Amino acid sequence: MTTTDTSLPDVLEAAWKTAQGQALGYAGGVSPRAAWQLVQQQLAVLVDVRSAEERHFVGHVPGSIHVPWATGTALTRNPRFVRELEARLSAHGGKEAVALLLCRSGKRSVLAAQAAEAAGFRHVFNVQEGFEGELDAQQQRGHGDGWRYHQLPWVQD
Repeated sequence: MTTTDTSLPDVLEAAWKTAQGQALGYAGGVSPRAAWQLVQQQLAVLVDVRSAEERHFVGHVPGSIHVPWATGTALTRNPRFVRELEARLSAHGGKEAVALLLCRSGKRSVLAAQAAEAAGFRHVFNVQEGFEGELDAQQQRGHGDGWRYHQLPWVQD
């Protein structure tokens, strides 16, 4: 990916440069707060890559697009992920869209971003920390990082 033909917001340009330096295989990562700010400014689309079950039982960000990286309680890899992502982003520029991928802790969204990059998407970033964050010493999420920890908007069905 090159950013010379498309002007990205400074935070994404910095993430892209860091990702290139580390050879991450995707456009880079942004914090939950930066992601929300970009979405609010309509500079990026938030794509939730968690399973439908996770979104339903744990909650989701209002207005986010859902394209599961894995499905079901066993989290079976979704073989249609790239096609579904392209279809869902078609109204936002398709493979040229600036997309921010969000999962539970920021790990599956990295895999999804790498797959998207390999399929020709140019501006797919990972939302670091994910929706719930990492496990803490008590084996619980949401006590030190993640979208909800930062008190960013979310709803539960």
